[in-house]
Amino acid sequence: MENVTLKRSLGMWAIVGLGLGYMTPTIVFDTFGIVSNQTNGVVPLAYLTALVVMLFTAISYAKMVKVFPSAGSAYTYTRETMNPYLGFIVGWAALLDYILLPMVNALIIRIYMMSVFPSVPAWVWVVTYVAVVTAINVWSIGKTSSLNSLLVIFEIVLIAAFIVLAFVKFSQGMGQGTILTTEPLFHSNIHFGSILTGATVVCFSFIGFDAVTMYAEEAKDQKVMTKAIMLTVFIGGAIFFVAGYFAQALFPNVSHFKVTDDTLPEIGLYVGGTLFKMLFISGAFAATVASGLASHASVSRLLYVMGRNGVLPKKFFGYVHPKFQTPAFNVILVGVVSLLAITPSLELISSFINFGALIAFTFVNLSVIAHFAVRKKRYKTMKDIFSFLIMPIIGAGLTGILWANLHADALIGGLVWAGIGFIYMLFQTKFFKIKLMDFDFDEADRSSTL
Repeated sequence: MENVTLKRSLGMWAIVGLGLGYMTPTIVFDTFGIVSNQTNGVVPLAYLTALVVMLFTAISYAKMVKVFPSAGSAYTYTRETMNPYLGFIVGWAALLDYILLPMVNALIIRIYMMSVFPSVPAWVWVVTYVAVVTAINVWSIGKTSSLNSLLVIFEIVLIAAFIVLAFVKFSQGMGQGTILTTEPLFHSNIHFGSILTGATVVCFSFIGFDAVTMYAEEAKDQKVMTKAIMLTVFIGGAIFFVAGYFAQALFPNVSHFKVTDDTLPEIGLYVGGTLFKMLFISGAFAATVASGLASHASVSRLLYVMGRNGVLPKKFFGYVHPKFQTPAFNVILVGVVSLLAITPSLELISSFINFGALIAFTFVNLSVIAHFAVRKKRYKTMKDIFSFLIMPIIGAGLTGILWANLHADALIGGLVWAGIGFIYMLFQTKFFKIKLMDFDFDEADRSSTL
């Protein structure tokens, strides 16, 4: 039987669009109340701090995707540069981040729709949304990308409309009364620790650049992957910072809001009235669907690579649909997990996501050191020392600062999840007596018709 592989159909901007869709630019308004509370009113500073941290890690991703242009991201890089067992644990931990994000999107859709149609049961919205996103992802990555791009453009247009309306509100004396203020970035009541706590919360908004690497085997030209990663980080970070700045200048504190768990509907209402609230919710709805499409596709491909490598049951997780050329079983499984979004809170789930993301970020930085400095001995010039030792060490160190400010529940839950993965690995390897199945990356790359 002919080997069925993923299909190469994505150009650079399609990949960037999937990354931005994954990042959900409007999430800055959803989590605004939570982050404003934690940072005491300096949301844009939290995003700026997270952006600086993410830039170092993004550079490490860009280096590794050149060496291993395969789906799998941190799992693949750790497995190939350090150890297959460690790679599995990193991949397993990253699954917590990837598999929960589609659930977050379903949860946000539930919140939006219940704010508009409070009499309709929550489960109706979750089931409908999950069914549609799952079906599109099974059908085609090309269709997923096209719809994602349209939704991302729509949400960016609405964010621009929010900024225009914000100028009108400033002229009427709302908030700080002017955009020319430093209050959203600095004031006497802020504390460095609270900024780091806020940065830890918002860092999960940046994981779209990590997800970008999942599409390496579906890129028309693998050479564009490095540029796609960096563009995703810079464009997404700029949107988060600017939107967060305007929102914080309009709302110096959260006293205006009745619901701080998701402030987007009320921000839309206060800035532009009922009509703009509906448009803003529709834009956020579009953003969430875009993120749902992209995150659903990403985790399906991580599961696919782990199945292809044999560390998860290959017949199920390594399956590619012969007609659609998508990992159909994985897509459906992620959809089933996403149905759990009927009851939990946004803050709790987003904190668990950060555990998996920070594991991935830490080990991608360490993979750069392991591959270039240790394996390739690229440490004999100042340029190499800076690129392959100093930069990833800074990236890992900054990620470590975020680790220190991780929510206690997320840390405990993440460690429990990692422990389950370790037990599973022990079972699979009969206490390391059997090697995890090695997948020949080079052979797969040569034989692929992606």
